[in-house]
Amino acid sequence: MSEALRSRLPLREPEVVDILIPDLADEVLDVNMVQRMTDSGRRVKFAITVVVGNYDGFVGLGRLKGKEVGPAIRAAIDAAKLNMIEVKRGCGSWQCGCLTPHSLPFEVIGHSGSVFVTLKPAPRGTGLAIGDIAKSVLKMAGVKDAWGFTEGHTKTTINYSIATFEALRKTSQLRVTNEQRDRLNIVSGPTRIHVAGVPPEPEEDEGPPAEPAPPEGQKKEAE
Repeated sequence: MSEALRSRLPLREPEVVDILIPDLADEVLDVNMVQRMTDSGRRVKFAITVVVGNYDGFVGLGRLKGKEVGPAIRAAIDAAKLNMIEVKRGCGSWQCGCLTPHSLPFEVIGHSGSVFVTLKPAPRGTGLAIGDIAKSVLKMAGVKDAWGFTEGHTKTTINYSIATFEALRKTSQLRVTNEQRDRLNIVSGPTRIHVAGVPPEPEEDEGPPAEPAPPEGQKKEAE
């Protein structure tokens, strides 16, 4: 999946994402009823906002409208799968230094409409100090600890979720040096990759340790 995203080619089929990320989860962030008055009467549609992720470096956000809630949710999930990003994680807090990819490696900012979201690295054990919508997006991306600061009308779920999503997108857009990668233990994407239908490689069985050969003198006596 990392190679597919780095190629910058658009994802066309959600089934491809299901094969590359078999443990993908999804969560409905918002179900909003949209009404429009026409000459023939009032038409009602449902706007669905969905986030998908594997809790380990990949997250996607999708929004779609439909006349029925069920089909609209399934279509929004497929749209989120085609809008996946790879998230860099690390230990960027100066208060921590545990060298595990539990937080963000550096500060990032994203915005959508009037909403601005600033995400900062937090020490291990802090949790996600931010609103519920952004917390769901960060959990799907595999971020466990982060400070969050928001500006604007955050009650607008779609803008709030997009602003958080764009902030996470900037983690993969910013270039880092090898020294920074080692110092902050920056991990890009998942820590373990598993493809559906392909069994994991068996570990090599080294067997019991070989007994040391006896000295030459003892060997002759035994003979």
